[in-house]
Amino acid sequence: MSVDELKRINNLTSNSLSIGQVLQLKENTGSNEFTGDTYVVKSGDTLYGIAREFNLSVDELKKLNNLTSNNLSIGQVLKISGSTSPTDTNYYIVKSGDSLYKIASQYNTTVDELKRLNNLSSNLLSIGQRLIVPNSTSNYKTYTVKKGDTLYSIARDNNTTVSALQSLNNLATSNLSIGQQLLIP
Repeated sequence: MSVDELKRINNLTSNSLSIGQVLQLKENTGSNEFTGDTYVVKSGDTLYGIAREFNLSVDELKKLNNLTSNNLSIGQVLKISGSTSPTDTNYYIVKSGDSLYKIASQYNTTVDELKRLNNLSSNLLSIGQRLIVPNSTSNYKTYTVKKGDTLYSIARDNNTTVSALQSLNNLATSNLSIGQQLLIP
């Protein structure tokens, strides 16, 4: 393999290397850099983005890879599996704007129960954090609100009623926000 080919495959602009830097020796033809149980970091990647793509929390991703900071290097190989979770446990990944109260309402539980399930001592959450949520919602599907959605259109498309959606999701109004997660009976 030529130096130019090695640089091209690894998106390198100079001949400088860092100690511990991981280089690819063959081109990955897939749409992302996922290979089995690992992921190769590319330009623009973040821990949050990678964790979200593989349904992990940022904390889990950091633990799997013994990371002490949020810094990533292009070409770094990350483990994205290795710990198995029971299939009967539901998880929720915390998003911007979430609170324990909001998540508890969505899963028909209490803030105290969420804190107990997740061994939380405070109400503070981190974006990307993975929370265990009660299995009581396993009979429901989740719908993510898109631009132009209304409670009426979502209810109609899912053979239910507006009042059923409002009750199940503890909605006081019919106002929705893009990206909001709703439980559908």
